[in-house]
Amino acid sequence: MSLLQPKMILIDLDGTLVDSVPDLTYCVDAMMARLGRPARGEAAVRTWVGNGIERLVRRALIGQLDGEPDETDYQRAYPIFLELYAENTFNRSGLYPGVREGLEFMRDAGYPLGCVTNKAARFTEPLLQHLGIYDFFGIVISGDTLPRKKPDPLPLIHAAGHFGVKPKASLMIGDSVSDVNAARAAGFKIICTSYGYNHGVDIRESDPDAVIDSFVELRELLAS
Repeated sequence: MSLLQPKMILIDLDGTLVDSVPDLTYCVDAMMARLGRPARGEAAVRTWVGNGIERLVRRALIGQLDGEPDETDYQRAYPIFLELYAENTFNRSGLYPGVREGLEFMRDAGYPLGCVTNKAARFTEPLLQHLGIYDFFGIVISGDTLPRKKPDPLPLIHAAGHFGVKPKASLMIGDSVSDVNAARAAGFKIICTSYGYNHGVDIRESDPDAVIDSFVELRELLAS
């Protein structure tokens, strides 16, 4: 398969389709306030997202990317965050410029589309519905749909099986080293967005097959 003619395309959610950091930041800072601690702010949260909410809460508690908080602190903080995020999943989040046009192009060109994210289903599906893009996808695999999530290849291989497509004829579009690793392990091609969440590291360092600044560029990369 050339990069230009996949039989199926899977797309990551946060940092690829949706900028969810404004809502996540609101929830982190509100959680910290309830715990009597200082706010962390959007710039920090942008470098911490991408590995699921549990990791985000742990990073917020210690104020850095790597390390572990006190487990008692975490057990107190995590339910507060979940409560806040349930009420603030999409109040401040939006599609990146060009995403809707890119999805319409891929759909109209006949590509089967799936969404594969590490976000829990109870947050994923309302977000996709609210943004009006849920119906673009023939399958949605969330972080708790299967026993393992990205960077494990299982969600990608599961989706390929759902569509009856071989992994080598499949494409992943994501934004992080987790997406690149999952795609490589599954035998997929991988295109990454330049604007997503990759802990402050340029995604080009992970050597995806292509990097785009907007979904509009998919018209040039994919055969319609």
